[in-house]
Amino acid sequence: MDENKGMITVYYDGACPACVKDRARYEKLAGRAGKNVFWFDITGQKERMHEFGIDPQKALMELHVKNTDNQILSEIDAYILLMNKVPMLRPLAWLIGLPLIRPMLSKVYHGKVSSRLKRSGRL
Repeated sequence: MDENKGMITVYYDGACPACVKDRARYEKLAGRAGKNVFWFDITGQKERMHEFGIDPQKALMELHVKNTDNQILSEIDAYILLMNKVPMLRPLAWLIGLPLIRPMLSKVYHGKVSSRLKRSGRL
């Protein structure tokens, strides 16, 4: 199935101000393409996350997205799927998927998320 068609679900941390801002930026850039993205706030949703097959603690540490085939993608793969929905972001999606970029970006991403969660007392 074409990853640019159909509804995807983004499991995001609505208690994170930066995550909420990122969502707003994405929605602005996405325009009409944003109608195919359902945003699910994971805050206080541990039981639901388990029902979805997502570890709630891991959901805090990494972005998770359910694709049109109901598969859950996480971390960089989730960002690539989400960015590929927006024509302007497709080059960036390609770039972050490169073998030399992906592991470096993953390390930086995990470091920033861990710091944010520690500062907020959630890790």
